[in-house]
Amino acid sequence: MWIFYKPFLNFVFRVWRNLLSILGAFLFIMLVLSFTSLPFWADYHLGVAAKPLEKEPDVIVVLGGSGMPSANGLMRTYYGAEAALKFPLAKIIIALPGDTLSAGSSIRLMAKEMILRGVDSTRIIFENEGTNTRAEAMLIKKRFFPNSSHQMLIVTTPSHMYRSVKTFRKVGFENVGGLPSFGRANETSLYFSSKDLGGNQYVPDVGNSISIRYRIWTHLQLEISVIREYFAIAYYRMMGWI
Repeated sequence: MWIFYKPFLNFVFRVWRNLLSILGAFLFIMLVLSFTSLPFWADYHLGVAAKPLEKEPDVIVVLGGSGMPSANGLMRTYYGAEAALKFPLAKIIIALPGDTLSAGSSIRLMAKEMILRGVDSTRIIFENEGTNTRAEAMLIKKRFFPNSSHQMLIVTTPSHMYRSVKTFRKVGFENVGGLPSFGRANETSLYFSSKDLGGNQYVPDVGNSISIRYRIWTHLQLEISVIREYFAIAYYRMMGWI
């Protein structure tokens, strides 16, 4: 019986070994790239993919992200509120699946956050059924703008901006711009001296190395976000959605 199993086990072992080699090489490349500025620029170029609007927007679409409270949800509502205050005549659409009758739902919490930042609640309307960017674009077109085109400003995460703008244009919105919710770096110096803080003196002092303490980890996170988005863009292209 072992004679029959041995070739199969050898095949499984070779496949598993090759997969581990590919995965190891991929992770090594990601680690190397995290020491460069390429992850930042990849995220940046996705974020600025939308061309500026020629006129002031008459509708601002805030895409919901991971819900509320969450890092991208709070960032999008912050930038959405900033845009709403800058363009006081624009209507605001918050697009996120959820129960608009529940005060604790993410979509209502996004609206609450914008209201706390000074946005008039009467300007806010909801698209709460779409479960991906394509569905949200189609439902906004069908429910609110079936026979007209508007100057539309989309607020979303930088890596998501390219696909969002392309998707909304595909369903019939011609004038679409974007406001990416870029994070802002801490303006205060974060250097420190381990000698001043005590502790084990045999451990290397990394107080003067911002890259080791923060930058490479930020870049690794950006790489995951950008790679995921590239796969999503490829899928949308194959589906004919962008």
